[in-house]
Amino acid sequence: MDSKKITSSSGAPYYEHQDSQSVGARGPILLQDFMLQENLAHFVRERIPERVVHAKGTGAYGTFTVTNDITSYTRAKLFSKVGNTCHLFARFSTVGGEKGSADTERDPRGFAVKFYTEDGNWDLVGNNTPVFFIKDAKKFPDFIHTQKRHPKTNLKSPTMMWDYWSLNPESLHQVLILMSDRGTPFGYRHMHGFGSHTFSMINHQNERVWVKFHFKTKQGIKNFTSEEANAMKGENPDFAQEDLIRAIESGNFPKWTLYIQVMTEEQSKDFRWNPFDVTKVWFHDEFPLIEVGEMELNEIPTNYFAHVEQAAFSPSNLIDGISFSPDKMLQGRLFSYPDAQRYRLGVNAHQLEVNRCPFGVHNYQRDGLMADAKSYGDAPNYFPNSFEDSKTPPSYKSYDYELDSNQVAHFNRNENDDDHYTQPGLLYSKAMNEDERKSLVRNIVEHMKKIEGPKQNEIISRQLCHFFRANIELGMKIAVGLNIRIDSDMLNHTRL
Repeated sequence: MDSKKITSSSGAPYYEHQDSQSVGARGPILLQDFMLQENLAHFVRERIPERVVHAKGTGAYGTFTVTNDITSYTRAKLFSKVGNTCHLFARFSTVGGEKGSADTERDPRGFAVKFYTEDGNWDLVGNNTPVFFIKDAKKFPDFIHTQKRHPKTNLKSPTMMWDYWSLNPESLHQVLILMSDRGTPFGYRHMHGFGSHTFSMINHQNERVWVKFHFKTKQGIKNFTSEEANAMKGENPDFAQEDLIRAIESGNFPKWTLYIQVMTEEQSKDFRWNPFDVTKVWFHDEFPLIEVGEMELNEIPTNYFAHVEQAAFSPSNLIDGISFSPDKMLQGRLFSYPDAQRYRLGVNAHQLEVNRCPFGVHNYQRDGLMADAKSYGDAPNYFPNSFEDSKTPPSYKSYDYELDSNQVAHFNRNENDDDHYTQPGLLYSKAMNEDERKSLVRNIVEHMKKIEGPKQNEIISRQLCHFFRANIELGMKIAVGLNIRIDSDMLNHTRL
């Protein structure tokens, strides 16, 4: 193997890599030893701000292949014919933990995919659950604060968590999923992924439908029990990272099938719930899954920091034929995600390899930290101009639509928006089997036992009312586990 010269960052070879220049053998170090200064200065700047959420994660490159014709719903070039393929990058993560936290914490899991398409990069940024805790992005900072660390003790606080959840009953659906064994998945290969939000698709006839995205694992669902997850924290806190890497390195490439649910605009007007409420699901018997394609992960990045840590995802990265919806959480993320990446990585993060569109970018955004002018050189930085043939193709004109209302207000509900209990109740009674129900109750009881402080009884009682409203059996079993005596007043209150 050919040896390589060690050089400075400017490319100058040097010899003294391990010994600093000093005055005499035991004398002080000289400031003129520029390589000492360069190495130390770079070392203390190696870390960038970690993600506020989804800090701990792993990622891999792969391919997506279209397996079914959905051109009746979308004009996106990626889906223009069966057999189309594109390169992609996927990142999986926990949500509340820091970079050094354990992979098996009870937490939702991030499920983000960047499709490198000929019409630009499309980011589908979701979770391993089809719903979320809150429906309005204005609540997001407060919610995340409760999932992080207590401002005084700097410890995770079940009291904060349950206090917030009990004061926001819309969270119940996601709380039941989190407290089930789905809250501790066996790595990232054995879980489903969801776009969670309602998105839209527009076809060549300029017709719009509402869609939800589902990734179904082909490895089969597999979860840890609470006891197994806790044991793995000590045995291997990087379990999910290692599991994904070992699988890909051995040629056991993980695969997921992508499906969509489709709802017409007319159906959306008659849907029992607000179809853009991310705390609700669309029932599969009413809106069946339609196969779209297959995702395969087959390449581990050569450098974790350069690719996984610097990957920048945003639901605002959409392509022609796929668009947003009135989902309030999605609308907030359209701003917040790219804003977070500009803070964390800089305004030119899109020029980094993992975020770069491989089919080229042409615009008039210039300069800023870490700007790389290779793609535009001395070209004009304004439009229109007389020096180049730039155009805005009419075929990419955005979809025109009318709003349902012209009234501006701080709306907090629509019809049936206060029904936070029907779907969680069905999750417990219909979607879960007996073993899953037992595990859910056990996990909730163990977690709620950690609620403490002067508001302990108030928080527990308030949350129990939500469980009772979802399902009487669920509420009773949790109350028994917490040694709470249920009187008729509490049961009557749950029926209000």
